[in-house]
Amino acid sequence: MKTQSKRRPQPLSPDSSPNPFDILTEEIVCKILDHLHNDPFATKAFSLTSKAFYFIESRHRRILKPLRPELLPRIFHRYPFVSHLDLSMCPRVDDNRLNVISSTWKATLQSINLSRSRFFTNAGLSSLFVNCSGLVEVDLCNATQLTDLAASAIAEAKNLERLSLARCKSITDMGIGCIAVGCRKLTSLCLKWCLRVGDLGVELIALKCKQIRSLDLSYLPITEKSLNSVLQLQHLEDLVLEGCHGIDDDGLSTLDQSCKSLKMLNLSNCQNVTHTGLSYLINGTEQLQQIILAYGSSVTSDLVKCLNAYSKLQSIKLDGCTVTWSGIKAMASLNAPVKELSLSKCLGLTDDGLSFLVQSHKDLRKLDITCCRKITYTSIDIITNSCTSLTSLRMESCSLIPKEAFVLIGARCSFLEELDATDNEIDDEGLKSISRCSKLSILKLGICSNISDEGLAKVGSSCSMLKEVDLYRSVAISDEGIAAIGEGCPALEMINIAYNDKITDNSLISLSKCRLLKALEIRGCLGVSSIGLSAIAVGCKQLTVLDIKKCFNINDNGMLPLAQFSQNLKQINLSYCSVTDVGLVALASISRLQNMTILHLAGLTPNGLAAALLACRALTKVKLHASFRPLLPQSILGYMEAHGCVFHWRDKAFQKEVDPKGWKLHFGRSSSEVP
Repeated sequence: MKTQSKRRPQPLSPDSSPNPFDILTEEIVCKILDHLHNDPFATKAFSLTSKAFYFIESRHRRILKPLRPELLPRIFHRYPFVSHLDLSMCPRVDDNRLNVISSTWKATLQSINLSRSRFFTNAGLSSLFVNCSGLVEVDLCNATQLTDLAASAIAEAKNLERLSLARCKSITDMGIGCIAVGCRKLTSLCLKWCLRVGDLGVELIALKCKQIRSLDLSYLPITEKSLNSVLQLQHLEDLVLEGCHGIDDDGLSTLDQSCKSLKMLNLSNCQNVTHTGLSYLINGTEQLQQIILAYGSSVTSDLVKCLNAYSKLQSIKLDGCTVTWSGIKAMASLNAPVKELSLSKCLGLTDDGLSFLVQSHKDLRKLDITCCRKITYTSIDIITNSCTSLTSLRMESCSLIPKEAFVLIGARCSFLEELDATDNEIDDEGLKSISRCSKLSILKLGICSNISDEGLAKVGSSCSMLKEVDLYRSVAISDEGIAAIGEGCPALEMINIAYNDKITDNSLISLSKCRLLKALEIRGCLGVSSIGLSAIAVGCKQLTVLDIKKCFNINDNGMLPLAQFSQNLKQINLSYCSVTDVGLVALASISRLQNMTILHLAGLTPNGLAAALLACRALTKVKLHASFRPLLPQSILGYMEAHGCVFHWRDKAFQKEVDPKGWKLHFGRSSSEVP
């Protein structure tokens, strides 16, 4: 019997020099790379390990998100097999670049995101769609410069399945008609805010693109005329008609079609549609699972009775609607496994109504009662007793709920993953109880003046899965509480500790242990300085969003470590800090920096600002004080704008006080409510 010979691993690169990594097969190396795709710095370090790894990484990469369009020529030859190209960080993408893209990856490109890009025309798109026959997904949101000529170019993409044209306000029915004729394989189409598209364009889509599963027609000037055709789509599952004010009861009563496959219907902000029109629209639907009627007509028994026949209904969103007692009773008797109920800002919702409702739907997983200001302890008692499987509870600004109610939440809802208790009476006892929810990942405690370090420390030691913590204006919190979060929550990605005067550099040093931290807001924290910010820069290399507005003790010494270590930083607010030209120019070395707010920096000069702007190659948005506008050379402003940067000029007076009463307005209260 012949012994089967074992094949020796082949070298991973053409380099013949000895390499210990050559004992790994290419398949094993690719498996390693699969686990590094979320960390660009890890991927880069991997590729620099050896020539072999560099060679494999270049062939393995399928997804690219370049920081600037001028980097494209450098990566064309290195990455020959790119299938998904995201250019959302490249504000200037012209026809020449689209031509090169289409010729380089014509055999592999499957999706491209141009949602924040400008300067290309129908000529560039035509080259892209003609050459890249394998394209199945294209995002052209916000391309307000595109006209029907561009739409005719899109029609060349015969295999296109998913297309987003949101806010393409210059495209008309004629252009949409071209797309309908050319792109017969479309399964998902977004036309939100395409204000020049009406019934004719939508009808053509419905008549020609029979595979459509998801259709967003938000804010289009359409009527029931095109809906007849839309409802004939046999595979349609998601239909969004938000803000379609041309749709009303009279028109819907003329419908002679039903869509049996529909699973989600969004009729938000359609005030002209009542229960009468709704009944005609969903008549015959057999698969309905989610319905959104936010900011529409009153929730009455007649409205809810329209939903009686839908036994698969799982999600009902009625945000901003007036709720009647008869509507509550009708919802309670729905014969459907409702898992999600959103009643945010619903006028008329009381303890009696909410209690009656949740006792009938005990399998609720998500409940939103934000700004339901008539809700008291009674409701929370019954909610937590009936719906013990809750994973999300949003109850911001429920001002009549006492602190004792939060003890019930922790004691009875052990599966809770999200709790929004912003602007409530929760105290340390409530926090200690909520710390039993070991799966908690989102906790919002903004403007909760009754909590202190004692309660927060218990949360930090018990809820290790926390990813997002909001402590905005929770003024009793100090370094001790933040230290517990930094120590006990290694998965933390976002924290807001703005306007807390007990916070010092020690808090930032504690948070620097959270290696996954991506967003940090410390505006108005007068006790922090460049020392604490330096610790964040060194420890939190994933940081992408930073707000240090009104942190007067942060100066250039804090900017230098940011420039060196925070290469993922995309957005920063420096207003009112003590940063000068030196610090701002240092920040310009961060290659991913896209969004800057620079108001009232006393040490900033026109020359320093100009130098920083020219050095920031990836900037797409800058907020500046209007006083700088005449002081900056127009050539520089023109150069920046030509490369896709948008300037927002603010003529805002310097404020000595720290956000006076601003939190009330921030949370949606009118000035008349501010004490």
